[in-house]
Amino acid sequence: MKKTLYILRAFFLIVSLLACILLHYVVEDWNLFLVISVGMSISVLVILIDLLLEGFSLRGLSAITFGLAIGALIAFLLSESPLFEPLEEDQDLAETLFLSRLALYVISMYLATVIALRGKDEFNLVIPYVRFSSENVETPLAVVDTSALIDGRIAAICESRWFGFALLIPRFVLDELQSVADSNDPTRKEKGRKGLDVLNRLRNMKHLDLRIYESDVPDRKAVDSKLVYLADTLKGKLLTTDYNLAKLAEFHHVDWLNITDLVKAVNQEVSIGSRLSVELVRAGKDANQAVGYLPDGSMLVVNDAKSHIGKEVRVEVDSVVPSSGGKMVFASLKSQI
Repeated sequence: MKKTLYILRAFFLIVSLLACILLHYVVEDWNLFLVISVGMSISVLVILIDLLLEGFSLRGLSAITFGLAIGALIAFLLSESPLFEPLEEDQDLAETLFLSRLALYVISMYLATVIALRGKDEFNLVIPYVRFSSENVETPLAVVDTSALIDGRIAAICESRWFGFALLIPRFVLDELQSVADSNDPTRKEKGRKGLDVLNRLRNMKHLDLRIYESDVPDRKAVDSKLVYLADTLKGKLLTTDYNLAKLAEFHHVDWLNITDLVKAVNQEVSIGSRLSVELVRAGKDANQAVGYLPDGSMLVVNDAKSHIGKEVRVEVDSVVPSSGGKMVFASLKSQI
């Protein structure tokens, strides 16, 4: 995108230079150096304005256009009313009416534009093409909440290139994540920093379609309500690990993506005779036992493996025992990989 803009700007400067030279030949009295200087200065000024408007969105442009149009209409209707009709031909009065009409146009268009910009979110609901919709977005959208960023597994999933959604992160989610990172509570601060690290990992993925939604959601204060409303409005799915938020989304008929369910779905099925690689992290209750954990959190107990704690070993499953926390797996040590 940036390369395209550079080429477009260079093309604009070349066309402007040729136009200045052509203008000199059309108006022979004009000095060539002066024409080129003035013309190219205006072109550079236009490019500088383009750079200043880099963060300006289509929503803002649509709101300004709408505001200018409404302001001009209001000013026209008022200026054409009997209020501005002179009672008699008077030069001074005519000049006063002209200046009044001019001031009315400027004031009306300014006020209408400001009001349109302040209410651009409501205005976007009137103009459907401003927002994303399922008909004009090639890649489906997934609205990301704070819990999904703090969880961290979304980064690994996106790195695998199996994730087929464009990630949309609202500005208010980033603000919430920043407030968590700035918390005085060490636990919350650690979670917030982890979420920011995950966000930076996502930003550095060239293949990932990552979008920041700058606009706030009107008439909603709770972040959960904003997320559900945004996902519903943009015809996207909600990506979260927050169970309560997921239930709120279901109540509003908004589909949500459960990272935990995805991880469980891709985990290897463990049965008697399965061979696994696992890192042993601590000693077990019985003598010479060592304990490791499967990707889904299940405890795996390996017999005669205490000396291998801190290493990754190859084991064969002997039995699988259901438990209140899910299941416990017992295995025997095999040759290391």
